[in-house]
Amino acid sequence: MSGSSKYLAEFIGTFCLVFCGTGSIVIDNFTGGQVGSLGIAATFGTIVLAMIYSFGEKSGAHINPAVSLAFWASGRFNSKLLPGYLIAQFGGAILASVILSILFPSEAELGETIPSIPNYNALIMEVILTFMLMLVIIQVATGSKEMGTMAGIAIGGTVFLEAAFAGPVTGASMNPARSLGPALISGNAEHLWIYLIGPVIGALLS
Repeated sequence: MSGSSKYLAEFIGTFCLVFCGTGSIVIDNFTGGQVGSLGIAATFGTIVLAMIYSFGEKSGAHINPAVSLAFWASGRFNSKLLPGYLIAQFGGAILASVILSILFPSEAELGETIPSIPNYNALIMEVILTFMLMLVIIQVATGSKEMGTMAGIAIGGTVFLEAAFAGPVTGASMNPARSLGPALISGNAEHLWIYLIGPVIGALLS
């Protein structure tokens, strides 16, 4: 499969993740809490599962720069593909946030990740959360591809679990692209460094 088709898969996959995931937060705020914290966690977990089944055999369905960087650092991912993957992932996330800002102009935060605990506590939490997620990904992946009958369930279930208990305190990002899109479009990047650094450290450690 050509590099361009892999990049397109990563772009679409990350777009869908951010549109549905952060969209569930935006809609929860817009409707006064009708989605709920478990509904938000379930949305993130389910869209990850769906994207793995959709694109796992095409691009590996990384849909997360931290995952791509970890596969690359471990020698399981082609260095030539890495820049394209990162651009596609961040691009998909930004486009999703742009569209959400158009659909819900009254929702200024756009589902961005804002910690409710001290910054360095949030950083440690994001490192641990991403470490656990990457650990699961490594165990179910073939090379740098998240594929197979159980991969989507295992990874999507882990995202749901971590978002369910850690979402209220850090947003449970585990994904730099997921946090960059809303922060960039909302214009509030005060806490963004936590979600760029933490997930990458956690994934690399795993």
